[in-house]
Amino acid sequence: MAPDSLAAALTATAAAVLTALLLATTWDHGTGVRRAARRTATGVLCLTTALAATGIWINRQVDTFTTWTAGAGHDATATVTAPTGPGGRLFTFTVTGTASGLTLPVRAYLPAAYHQQPTARFPVIEALHGFPGSPASWTNRLAAAHHLDQEIAAGRMAPTVVLFPPQTPDALLDTECTDLTHGPKAETFLTVDVPAAAEARLRVRTDRAGWGLIGYSAGGYCATNLALRHPDRYATAASLSGYAEPGITIGDGTEHTLNDDAWRLRHLPQPAVALYLSSGSADHKAHHDADTLRRLAHPPLDVTTAYVAGGGHSMAVWEAAEGPAFDWLSSWLGRPLT
Repeated sequence: MAPDSLAAALTATAAAVLTALLLATTWDHGTGVRRAARRTATGVLCLTTALAATGIWINRQVDTFTTWTAGAGHDATATVTAPTGPGGRLFTFTVTGTASGLTLPVRAYLPAAYHQQPTARFPVIEALHGFPGSPASWTNRLAAAHHLDQEIAAGRMAPTVVLFPPQTPDALLDTECTDLTHGPKAETFLTVDVPAAAEARLRVRTDRAGWGLIGYSAGGYCATNLALRHPDRYATAASLSGYAEPGITIGDGTEHTLNDDAWRLRHLPQPAVALYLSSGSADHKAHHDADTLRRLAHPPLDVTTAYVAGGGHSMAVWEAAEGPAFDWLSSWLGRPLT
């Protein structure tokens, strides 16, 4: 029973309800010190189970912890492979980052054509999750493999390898995909180590025309920021409800300059990359930031905006937006090469 499963959530809820009933039925039992001790013990138990149930339901929504040992830094899914059906398949491999010093599991989607065309090299999209969250958010809640199979089968998207790397080695530490001054080098891991590992292990394109990014929420900021900072690596990026700045302290002040996308567009030459900025129309911050970047952009930078009517900052919006975003990315990426 995984910590993000429905069974775990229902079990925790049942425990919370039972302890609340226990508190109510034993409140007036006993006298004096014994009654006070009983009330304290059952009250603490009631609060603990209620908090646990709340945490498990939240984790079920964001998939921050997918195993009971993940919180301790040990992900039991690191070597699991699973077919997605008649289309593509998912598997997980470990990236040992010589540049970043990080060693982390990365999930990958291989389209059906990967096995049908054994001499082809495929374009790649790195899909970045939000915070809190994990790569499992893409493969579980957002059903990325299903949507990729669907878009590729319909011809709206070319067969593409999609990588789902973690943006932090610590589920409770938000890096916003940057190299923290006194923390992990997430940017280096994502832009140097992950591509190097993919190019060594998989049949993927190695030129910038074959590489793109996508992300939701914090991962949306990651996608646009990394594309602007590394136009030699990525040709395009899509942001689903991302912001224009990281919202964390990086440690060197660049959260207000080089890692602030609006600042970059105002003060630095704009690179020849294409950005797709999507958000729910009711997600005012993401909507505002997307509009700001659109107004600041000029050639050779290309910015396209799209909105989900009435949507806020939620998984429902991101799932509705991911298919069109993948299609748009594919229109800017190079096709498989033989």
